Amino acid sequence: MLEQTSGYEVVIGLEVHAQLQTRSKLFCGDGTSYGTPPNTAISPITLGHPGTLPRMNSKAVEHAIRMGLVCHCDISHYNYFARKNYFYPDLPKGYQVSQHTTPICNNGFVKIKAAGKEKKVSLTRIHMEEDAGKSMHDEGGDVTLLDYNRAGTPLIEIVTEPVMNTAEEASAFLTEIRKLVRWIGACDGNMEEGSLRCDANISVRKKGEAKLGTKVEVKNLNSIRNLRKAIEFESARLIDILKNDGKVDQETRSFNADDDTTFSIRTKEDADDYRYFPEPDLSPFSFTQEYINELRAGLPALPEELFQKYTAEYGLPEYDAGILSDDKTLSDYFEKAVRGTKYYKGVANLLLGPVKSWLNDSTKDWSELQVDPAVWPKLVELIDSGKLSFSLAAQKLVPQLIEQNHADPVQLAKAMNLFQDANASDIQNWVEEVLNRMPEKVSEFKKGKKGLLGMFMGEVKKISKGKADPKITNDLLLEKLNQP
Repeated sequence: MLEQTSGYEVVIGLEVHAQLQTRSKLFCGDGTSYGTPPNTAISPITLGHPGTLPRMNSKAVEHAIRMGLVCHCDISHYNYFARKNYFYPDLPKGYQVSQHTTPICNNGFVKIKAAGKEKKVSLTRIHMEEDAGKSMHDEGGDVTLLDYNRAGTPLIEIVTEPVMNTAEEASAFLTEIRKLVRWIGACDGNMEEGSLRCDANISVRKKGEAKLGTKVEVKNLNSIRNLRKAIEFESARLIDILKNDGKVDQETRSFNADDDTTFSIRTKEDADDYRYFPEPDLSPFSFTQEYINELRAGLPALPEELFQKYTAEYGLPEYDAGILSDDKTLSDYFEKAVRGTKYYKGVANLLLGPVKSWLNDSTKDWSELQVDPAVWPKLVELIDSGKLSFSLAAQKLVPQLIEQNHADPVQLAKAMNLFQDANASDIQNWVEEVLNRMPEKVSEFKKGKKGLLGMFMGEVKKISKGKADPKITNDLLLEKLNQP
């Protein structure tokens, strides 16, 4: 990697903007649904008409605090909003209402894993602000069209310290943030629709130097791939400037996804340029420690906690535990499935094997699975008792259980004639039929080619249509093959 071999160190800080999942905007009752016709989710407050007054959305505050708690932040008990006096053409007021002096969450960290190593990414703060509208430059000919629907949508901005050094670490951080906001229901994490966006602050310095280099900011990266590519391009560009004794300008840049390059859009402003002052139309707000404790108590078990539970308590391999704890819909479903049973591994095998394959083939996700979770322990019991082979269950029974939304695997297996035949005489007939058809292979086995046993097992399985009990089949085959 460039960041590790060039003699320079890349330093990265991220600012992640997440639209909060509220039905209305941060300071008025206008809707926040994505995809509504342009300029229909607006009102005099969104449009900044004289005489209108904002009113704060308490659900947005709740989401912000809950995100701060899962990121191990210190929650500010006393808060107020400020005006950020930078001209936004897509905010009709001409300024943005944000937090500056009193961010709702301070400090904190997020754990990531990159290059096989765990790392804590320190946070500076999480603060609330309103989103801007949308400018469309390519749809109106010689004019720019403005859609104010998004203006005023509640955001949290998650700001890291400059502590990441590779594109891989930055990508891992953004991936983890997307998982966390989805996990607690604060944001849908849909980067394609712009509800989760990222700005990257990038600088380089010679290895061993303590002082940070001049940073550039790459704005509005709307995918993890684009974040990675932007950092890789900017790292190389900045290093090349320094190697040629050039001067890095502090500026704001944008990313061109067509050729994976960045380009300058303006000279970067400092915080003083925004001339923050307390928002006069909104009162300061505060909350008690008891309220924060209530929100903490209502948080779901987080992925790291579930991973430990699945490995230590349920005895699952780390691979299975990692997949199960990576998707909240899946983990919730798995928890319901194993409630009251000890078939942890068996249920995990079914869900992560044939059930997941069916969902992938059907282009569905776990939220669309309608089968009662209690079905899967019943199916595991059938397999463990030897009444049904795993391969038959996976290939034939599982798809029908899902498609028919069938609650009783026993009845369905009977109807489909899938139960294994434990009748030794029937299995003996199948074994003899297979061995009589393959005298050369029998001879090779007796001469020491013991690996052929698997082939004989497969042939018996084939002619029995999977109904021959594997243990009885194995015993009878060995008995016949070891005869002189």
